[in-house]
Amino acid sequence: MLDYTFDISRKTDKIKVICGVDEAGRGPLAGPVVAAACILPDGYVIEGLNDSKKLTEKKREKLFDIIIENALDYSIASATVEEIEEFNILNAAMLAMKRAIDGLKIKPDLALIDGNTSRGFTVDTETVVGGDAKSPSIAAASILAKVTRDRLCYEYDKEYPEYGFAKHKGYGTKVHMDAIMTYGVTPIHRPSFLKFLKDE
Repeated sequence: MLDYTFDISRKTDKIKVICGVDEAGRGPLAGPVVAAACILPDGYVIEGLNDSKKLTEKKREKLFDIIIENALDYSIASATVEEIEEFNILNAAMLAMKRAIDGLKIKPDLALIDGNTSRGFTVDTETVVGGDAKSPSIAAASILAKVTRDRLCYEYDKEYPEYGFAKHKGYGTKVHMDAIMTYGVTPIHRPSFLKFLKDE
């Protein structure tokens, strides 16, 4: 379980409000990239909070509700498949994270960005490699982003039942790639991620 040590160590007289920022969906073959920004109360510890990738789906869903109820502020945003294609996935992820930060009602003095890249933001940022396993604010944001994107994939599963989105969440599993080969490319697929089709 994450404590508040990392986040509190970033606070100074000038940095009073910190938000954690993370994205979900950089690797899948389909769907948008989703980002979240989250501001937690000072010293607030959420039992079981961790990197979203280390939690079960059931646990993430439970923590999603706890975070929503207790966060001082949060914002969830995305970048579309079209934007991923136009700007590339890294820039689209940055765009989604910028939108999440800009969507906060409380303006942060510092945004902790999971990863090693930060550009295009309108607030001061600090990149934190492996941040979702260090910072509770980033971990909370990672859960908000992951759960939101997973829920979107369940909607895709209803729209495109042959592809199995409810199980693979858009990632390039054999089942997913076989479905693309059999049924073709849908409007929610990312063309630049489907280079394997050219090899066939």
